[in-house]
Amino acid sequence: MVSFLSRVLIIDLSLKKFRTEDRGLLFSERIGGTGVAIRLLNEFCPEGADPLGPENPIILSVGALTSLFPLASKCVAMFKSPLTGNLGESHAGGRTAVTIRMAGYGAIVITGRSEEPVYLSISPDGVTFHDARSLWGMTRGDTAARIIRSYDGTPGNRTILRIGRAGERMVRYAAVTTETFRHFGRMGLGAVFGSKQLKAIVVSGEDTVPVSDGKTYRQLYDRLFDQVTKSPLMKKYHDIGTPINILPLSTINSVPTRNLTTSKLEGGKNLAGEEFAARFLARRVACSHCPVSCIHIAQIRTPYPHDPYFFKTTPVCYDYELIYSLGFMVGISDPWQVLTLIDEIEGTGMDAMSSGVVAAYTTEAMKNGLITSEMTGGISLAFGEPDTYLEFFRALADQQLPLYRDLGRGVDYAAGIYGGQEYALSFGKNEMPGYHTGPAAIIGYLVGSRHSHLDGAGYSIDQKPDNKSPEEIALDLYTEEVWRQILSSLVVCFFARGLYTEDVVSECLAVSGISMEKNSMLKVGEDILREKYMFKFREGFSLDSDKLRLPARVTEQVSGKGYITEDIIRKGVATYNDLIKNGKNPSGMDQIIT
Repeated sequence: MVSFLSRVLIIDLSLKKFRTEDRGLLFSERIGGTGVAIRLLNEFCPEGADPLGPENPIILSVGALTSLFPLASKCVAMFKSPLTGNLGESHAGGRTAVTIRMAGYGAIVITGRSEEPVYLSISPDGVTFHDARSLWGMTRGDTAARIIRSYDGTPGNRTILRIGRAGERMVRYAAVTTETFRHFGRMGLGAVFGSKQLKAIVVSGEDTVPVSDGKTYRQLYDRLFDQVTKSPLMKKYHDIGTPINILPLSTINSVPTRNLTTSKLEGGKNLAGEEFAARFLARRVACSHCPVSCIHIAQIRTPYPHDPYFFKTTPVCYDYELIYSLGFMVGISDPWQVLTLIDEIEGTGMDAMSSGVVAAYTTEAMKNGLITSEMTGGISLAFGEPDTYLEFFRALADQQLPLYRDLGRGVDYAAGIYGGQEYALSFGKNEMPGYHTGPAAIIGYLVGSRHSHLDGAGYSIDQKPDNKSPEEIALDLYTEEVWRQILSSLVVCFFARGLYTEDVVSECLAVSGISMEKNSMLKVGEDILREKYMFKFREGFSLDSDKLRLPARVTEQVSGKGYITEDIIRKGVATYNDLIKNGKNPSGMDQIIT
């Protein structure tokens, strides 16, 4: 086998030791990414492990196409989620995946718990453990990253993963930030870092990746690069970014607004991607080996209090989900105010989607008298008032009062204590993403293998003109999810799922040293999907539709497909459950995934 994708670095924080293992067979069978990570999670995570205990491992894994092909730029993190209590999976772009591979590793496993705050410096030679006590407790996580960048002398391609104070205080949906503008955002990886007293990870390396046939590789790379750069879809993501979807989704009543009490936000057009680009866009950034540059950075100017002619200039990354959660969900239509909230969330290190949904739930619970200003420390929330949300998010990250500690465990947990479960917008204990497009989206949220905002792409199924039965929706979700296990094992950005078809993936794997036929690929995808569900079931998750909590609000508020009935949702979940248990090698995959 030509590929060097075989070494697994295993780090024990308790003993301050590390070792490497050669797992070439695992990588050849499971490609990398998600396929490798779930195997390693099963190996290193004991049944019933405390998600915030030393026994919960952190798995970082890259794929066979990492460093070789366009948009194969993601890194997979896998762990037991402190938010949901079962499978945690999160993907991040930036330089992380490429750097891990340049350091000579296919995966990193971190176990144990340090007795004092620590950060890790990982290179091809191994691991150095650094005292991070002086970095612990800083107001903003990016300050710690700048200090590490200044003092860590590792050469070559480098990435820095770090947490903020929300992770240190183990908010269950705390994120891990990488390269300032990318995140392992959902499922609470930041809280797992915090529980291990792991402040940051620096990875550096300058290795090379071999290919089996240089000429074939060059021709294949050029062909894919040409297709990406000429794609109208990629052009819109380059020009405007994911917020280009704000206007069309708003038009069809699909952006959850004011805790899903409405599908319209007065002044919502001000939050369109075109508006952000025209007024605030400062630059575009790309992940490594990606020519699209879909990361859009705004620049906001804040006047100093005592001199109106001097300003603090702050770069703020924005995208569709952030505008949804910190704009539409809390009723704020001023883009400058939304960017200010985004910057606050970035500083705390919380996941923006969960934070926005928690804030919206708390606002409605206060309106209904379930939560009082005495509980919030004097903060009175109301939709559309950004200053009080700024105070709220700071208090939420600080975790000083009982209410905030409850809210820090997620909206599902908080509603179980304070009430309002009918409008506590969580699915499988994870907060609602920004799509109320129809039944496929809701079914996808309830059953999703990752429980992240792209589960099954149900929102894209909803936007097709035909009205499918619950059984057909479930089959579409399952079929797409099977193929996405291959893409997330490679690890390819899902924006490129139409480019990386079965034939293209076979070609790419061949030059990277792995031989895998199309039929074998689909079988591998099903096996990975089922293995992930087995872990979820082992840790208490159920696909029994009668046991899944469905917030009544999603059936009460009109969606992009009109009103959704609970019967349709539960039938879809039941069918999906049958597919997971009984298996089905999907046919017609090319038609579905392209």
